[in-house]
Amino acid sequence: MATSSGNSSGSQLHNSGSEGDLQHAIDQRKRKRMQSNRESARRSRMRKQQHLDELTAQVTQLRKENGQILTSINITTQHYMNVEAENSVLKAQRAELSQRLDSLTEILNYINGNNNSNSNNNGVFETEMAGQLLQTGSTAADHNSSFMMNPWNNLLYSNLPIMATADMLQY
Repeated sequence: MATSSGNSSGSQLHNSGSEGDLQHAIDQRKRKRMQSNRESARRSRMRKQQHLDELTAQVTQLRKENGQILTSINITTQHYMNVEAENSVLKAQRAELSQRLDSLTEILNYINGNNNSNSNNNGVFETEMAGQLLQTGSTAADHNSSFMMNPWNNLLYSNLPIMATADMLQY
């Protein structure tokens, strides 16, 4: 019996040793798995941080581009406003010139009508008549009194500049 009890205690030692080795192997695997998980989590955090840094850089770049676009829009808007102001001035000048042209046409019609009624059927300005005087040899004194007496001839020499600015016009 002593032998059998010796054998049974020896096998218990052997079983507890193999259980200890097994437990040790399980613990070793757990530690390796934990270490692997930690490394994987660290790599994941690094990827997330890198992605966050890339997104932050992209936000900075997009804000810079947005600022440039806004500056470009502001410059374009200012150019547009300047062109609109200049266009308004040009429209006012055109209207004034058109009105002057209509007035001058009316004056011409009046002068040509008076010249026709005075039995001078050539229908030209007094200034053109002065050129004819030189060609025919007549003196200017002969026609000077009629030239100065015609008030419409004085309008030919009153060339006033057209003064219009963007400040005069309301938008």
